[in-house]
Amino acid sequence: MAQNTPLTRRHSRWFERILLSYLFQFLSGGMVLIISSAIPIWGIQFWKANDPNLITSLSASIISFLIATFSLRKLFRLPASESVSYIFPVTIICFAIPILFILIFRASYSLQIFVISFIVTLLWCFAGFFLGRRYRLIRYAILPSSSSIDLVKSHGALFSILKTPDLEGQRFNAIVADFDSPMLTPEWEKFLAQCTLARIPVYSEKKIREFVTGRVKIKHLSENVFGSLLPSEIYESIKRWIDFLSALFLIPIFLPFFIIIAILIKLESKGPALFIQPRMGFRGKVFPMLKFRSMYTNKEGGRFTNPNDDPRITRIGKIIRKFRIDELPQLFNILIGQMSFIGPRPESFELSQWYEKDVPFFAYRHVVRPGISGWAQVEQGYAAEVDGMKIKLEYDFYYIKNFSFWLDLLITFKTIKTIFTGFGAR
Repeated sequence: MAQNTPLTRRHSRWFERILLSYLFQFLSGGMVLIISSAIPIWGIQFWKANDPNLITSLSASIISFLIATFSLRKLFRLPASESVSYIFPVTIICFAIPILFILIFRASYSLQIFVISFIVTLLWCFAGFFLGRRYRLIRYAILPSSSSIDLVKSHGALFSILKTPDLEGQRFNAIVADFDSPMLTPEWEKFLAQCTLARIPVYSEKKIREFVTGRVKIKHLSENVFGSLLPSEIYESIKRWIDFLSALFLIPIFLPFFIIIAILIKLESKGPALFIQPRMGFRGKVFPMLKFRSMYTNKEGGRFTNPNDDPRITRIGKIIRKFRIDELPQLFNILIGQMSFIGPRPESFELSQWYEKDVPFFAYRHVVRPGISGWAQVEQGYAAEVDGMKIKLEYDFYYIKNFSFWLDLLITFKTIKTIFTGFGAR
């Protein structure tokens, strides 16, 4: 079928490319920040003011604004991440770090500038979120295949199935095709070539499924896919230093709390306050993982933990499990490099041996350090049976494939939400 109308990519017109670009948003937001904070204090020619607070406060505020807007832009591109709830904590963190450095080095600053700049940044990010929702929604045109209907049913407005090799005047962000489908005829292949020439990206259906579900299918992993699952060594090293320094900072703060929890556990039931269990860790090495004991030592249970009214769980155990307090001793595992704050949850040695017999490629999840919280935990919750573990492994593989600071940051925010909601507790 001949192409009736010219192919045009969504948001490709010159004014759209300018208005939706991060550079424009940063420059326009930076101007608003300067006008509302610096000019009322130092006047139109604020750069001529002989005030040491000017450079320190205004520079720190602009840098904070830059990092906050850039971080939110990165976060909102991850699966299940576009939530207004992330704006406030991201902005607080981005302003707190520069202010902390200013206080450490005892530089002069203007509290008024920081307060005004923080409010402006918040309002700018909230306005950008709500005004830009319709423009951030990515529209995909999907070629008909045996699995395309399922994709449309699951993710609604994101996808439109094409009936003919023609966009019919509509503008999409990208085209999606199953390159192994028998329905991909030469006529459709020619259409894909025309889309590419028109600068409209063409993605495989498999790649888009990973993006919208946050999972990597494990049924047909090839050597090339394994290669793509290798995590970044640079970020791995950076993350190890972040983990080490954070654990070193947090352990003295939590130590009095550890003592109180240990006393409460000992008062309620006999046995040690800590539960130490061999777990499969980084690169398949077994390590002793620490937890606060949350069960009676003289009661037997089934093979898996029953999350609903398990008689083995103590009263204090129910509380520390719900709010993940029982995991806090793992700060010591993090300190010595056996674990990370974020990563696939380490399974017990016994379960790992069992899973490896029934779940393909299970051992590959050990390519990164296990974590206190992970992508599977915040998206799926607790899973023990084989089918649940296969889904969990798909989440773990997505995490490994997209191993980055931004995904770790998103998991951190979701973990905080999980702690307060109790999602996935057992």
